[in-house]
Amino acid sequence: MMKKVKAKQQNSMQQKQLVRQPLANKKQWLAPKKPYYLQKKSRQLLWKVPSAILLVCLITIILVVPTLIVVPYSKGDEKAAKAPPTAHRDKAPKQDIELGNSPFSVSVMRSGVNKVEGIPLEEYVVGVVASEMPADFEPEALKAQSLAARTYIVNQKLHGGSAKKDSDVTDTVQHQVYKDEGQLQKQWGSDFDWKMKKVKEAVSETKGEVLTYKDAPITPAFFSTSNGYTENSEDYWENKLPYLRSVKSPWDEESPKFLDQKTFSLQQLEETLEVDLPNQFPLPVNITRTDSNRVEELQLAKHAFSGRKIREKLELRSSDFTIEQKNNHFIFTTKGFGHGIGMSQYGANGMAKEGKTYQDIVQYYYQDVKISTINDTAPTLVAK
Repeated sequence: MMKKVKAKQQNSMQQKQLVRQPLANKKQWLAPKKPYYLQKKSRQLLWKVPSAILLVCLITIILVVPTLIVVPYSKGDEKAAKAPPTAHRDKAPKQDIELGNSPFSVSVMRSGVNKVEGIPLEEYVVGVVASEMPADFEPEALKAQSLAARTYIVNQKLHGGSAKKDSDVTDTVQHQVYKDEGQLQKQWGSDFDWKMKKVKEAVSETKGEVLTYKDAPITPAFFSTSNGYTENSEDYWENKLPYLRSVKSPWDEESPKFLDQKTFSLQQLEETLEVDLPNQFPLPVNITRTDSNRVEELQLAKHAFSGRKIREKLELRSSDFTIEQKNNHFIFTTKGFGHGIGMSQYGANGMAKEGKTYQDIVQYYYQDVKISTINDTAPTLVAK
């Protein structure tokens, strides 16, 4: 009996506690319980949610972390790829290229100081190549230029009259432009080391080689950029040289110097050409051309001029020009840069880019020539 009384008291107390609980708890108490199978499914869902989150985290770590590690390096590589070649070459240890002994020296009138300087042949060739052709040209083009420069001075010492009694050549365009290392350092600045190394390698790898025609050194004319063809020597100069024939040179269209324009008023033309022209527009113009499409003769009103004279008087880049008359002005549009005879430098670089060797280049621009040595070609110079 006592047990039954106590049980009734406990039930009464529990009911009173439930009445005092907040409404939310009362609702929870009054709500019907979910079936067992739904409770189990809920527990499974609660378990799967953290598992899914963990799986996503693991995938993120696997994919993202390596990317974060690689990206800084890839950006560094990209910057390195975009950096100019000099950025890498400047860091490389300086390696001097040995030119070896030269068979003779060249006496050069240094125009800046008006003094004659004796320069070993191969050192002189380095200074000419570095001054006459861009050092960032292909190595095979630089080698072809080395042959031209070396052949020129050998021919000059054998057959050419000296610029002055005590010198073989000047250091100007009168002969070949020559600059010493001090001048080139000022010109090239931080690029000096790699450019000088590249030029010296080209000269060293062609050491002692010259171009000959019938066992005699040639006149190795060269210029910057053609109009698509080189010029026959007699169409610009007076003499016909069998190895200086007109050939196609399509690579030159890539040259930044291929096209140019200059404009003159009627008065400027009269003053520059030293003629009186009729004050009328348009003026009668008649042009005849050479095999290479350069101007052979220009008939301007009643006055006739050679293409060469027009080029030199008006300081045009080329003797391949057209004339447009507009608003009382004459617009001269030129193709190419230089006299057009012999080896085109931009053409040589184009050939080198296509895989041609320096032997291919010189034998293309100088017809029927051979590559010989100074010892065989000019033994008298070597003996001195």
